[in-house]
Amino acid sequence: MTQIAVLTPDPADKTYVGRWPEVLERLKATLESTGAMVTATPWTNHVEDASGLKAYDLILPVIAWGYHRDHGRWLKACATWSAASLAVANPAEVLRWNSDKTYLARLADKGVPIPPTRWIDRVTQDQVDAAFAETDAPVLIVKPTVSAGAFRTLRLAPGEVLSDAPEGAAMIQPYLKSIETEGETSLLFFGGRFSHAVNKRPVAGDFRIQVQFGGLYRAVTPDAAAMALAEQVLAAIDEPLLYARIDMARDDAGRWVLMEAELIEPDFYLDHDPATGAGFAEAVKTRLET
Repeated sequence: MTQIAVLTPDPADKTYVGRWPEVLERLKATLESTGAMVTATPWTNHVEDASGLKAYDLILPVIAWGYHRDHGRWLKACATWSAASLAVANPAEVLRWNSDKTYLARLADKGVPIPPTRWIDRVTQDQVDAAFAETDAPVLIVKPTVSAGAFRTLRLAPGEVLSDAPEGAAMIQPYLKSIETEGETSLLFFGGRFSHAVNKRPVAGDFRIQVQFGGLYRAVTPDAAAMALAEQVLAAIDEPLLYARIDMARDDAGRWVLMEAELIEPDFYLDHDPATGAGFAEAVKTRLET
């Protein structure tokens, strides 16, 4: 029988303890429909020694939530898995570079539209003030380049004093008003094929669209421009991806811009998938047969 490992959070990190088991059960139901046996194992158990994963036909890091809180170990784990030539999907090298949002700058260099972004080594009040002066933005977003789930993300107005700033490398972007009025839209691809799309809106008065902050989710049909951007992003990445979630929003001119290409541990929103995960199951089956 085919053996699949699903990487889960560090047991010492209690942040997601109430959420990830539910996501795991949805994934297991989908994966077991291919005839596979699914085993959950914390990613932190395999940082320096890959032997515990070698027996698996496929290793999915799709619930390795919290890696951004222990980024050094995550990079070490990716190197370990790559050196051992494990059957990790997405590939370990993708898991490495996608863990730092500076990849957005590389995609922008290839023509992918992203919000105007200042990349800085450390956030200071002077950096924030300079960003306001140079962009004339009414509101700014400040977040670490290694982050997930709105971790240490700030929304700042002019004159607002910077506090609880991200530590280390960060990015500053104009706040897109469409996040509140229209939300962020995620397009899911499995094996390079479009599966479904989900729109995510924050609750009134907030800017965070994640479910833990009350985000409101609904299935949508993406327009042609959204689909074109997603396909442009995948073409610019040009690596063998089993899955990808392309998150986008409209800028102030009404154009779709890339917010994130989630290639490590994205929620697939299978509860909003009309095919209830059939596309992911088919992509996994194809991957196992090649």
